[in-house]
Amino acid sequence: MTAPVAAGSTGPAAAPARARWTAEVHREDDALDRFAAEWDGLAARCRTATPFQYAGWLCSWWRQYGRPGALVLVLVRRDGRLAAAAALRRRGPFGGLTGLGGALADFTDVLLDDDCAERAAAELAAALPLRRPWHSLELREVHPEAAVHRVLARHPGRTREFDDSLCQYLPVVPMEELLKRLPGKTAQRSRVKLRRIAESGVVVDSAPAGEVPGTVADLLRLHVLQWQERGVTPEHRTERFAAHLTESTTAMVAAGRAAMHRFTLDGELLAVNLVVLCPSFGGLYLYGAHPRLRERLDIAGLLFGAALDEVRAAGIPVLSLLRGQEPYKQRWRPDALRNRRLVAGPAGPAPAAALRSLAVAARQAAVRLLDARLPKVKEALAARRRR
Repeated sequence: MTAPVAAGSTGPAAAPARARWTAEVHREDDALDRFAAEWDGLAARCRTATPFQYAGWLCSWWRQYGRPGALVLVLVRRDGRLAAAAALRRRGPFGGLTGLGGALADFTDVLLDDDCAERAAAELAAALPLRRPWHSLELREVHPEAAVHRVLARHPGRTREFDDSLCQYLPVVPMEELLKRLPGKTAQRSRVKLRRIAESGVVVDSAPAGEVPGTVADLLRLHVLQWQERGVTPEHRTERFAAHLTESTTAMVAAGRAAMHRFTLDGELLAVNLVVLCPSFGGLYLYGAHPRLRERLDIAGLLFGAALDEVRAAGIPVLSLLRGQEPYKQRWRPDALRNRRLVAGPAGPAPAAALRSLAVAARQAAVRLLDARLPKVKEALAARRRR
């Protein structure tokens, strides 16, 4: 079912008289699939689009994680051509909306056509189903330069911002230039490790789209194996995650938006790495490595080097380490940028959005308090054990 939201020149920003703007909301479970080709066409015209905004990722995630009847797809057209789009889902029975992707997406955003982004943002803001006091919109993992900031700046309701995950980035330059970012002794140790990798005989190849399903199975097998003594993320063991990763990665590899590297040593597959790609960055998403390989080589250097080569060859300027501050990432002294968490409500009274914001603020305050006190608690427990 299609619900018309806006038509004609209803947006607050003026456009040429000949342009006709229309907007619609689709709530059918298959809406993403039906508009996938148009969606990816718009994503290609949106400079802020990340791999997590393309149809291959979103359709796959919705099939495995979506709740029937909860999809809300907002489309804005300029003279019939898609100019803005938002893929949302209802998070409860009272009008709460959030983005697709959940904890699996490192970035959440909407799409705006670069050729008419200002007007498209205004039209999308007017089309968002945020009209009743009980309506709210919460978006996690929003990049500071994401397109949705332009949309919500034109939305008449209030938007509250909170900190979200820290993402880290490196410029895509030759490895020797990256090593200059490191202290002298650390850089020298890294050169020794990289030289061992080059002399080890490891063979690296990229899986074509037809071989992605088997390669994803290998990745997850090795991923579980590498974390077996430290606790693997439970979701990574599930069938739905495997199905989502297989479908989405197959589509993205076929479209040139991802690469799967396979690392073979002495004829045995010992590691697999998944790198997602878009014009603005390439990102290290997930890898799996056999513990036996860790005993012989620097895993982080091996995977990082292959990803850097892939991104450089594609002419992409930035290598993103995505979310997280794991020690192997800190070794490269990356630049950091924190994602944002946005909570928006309708114009006028917005109790649902206000309550949601209070809940987010309270949770973050509790986390900060725990982070501040946990080291002292650990120190006290350690002292007690010593006594």
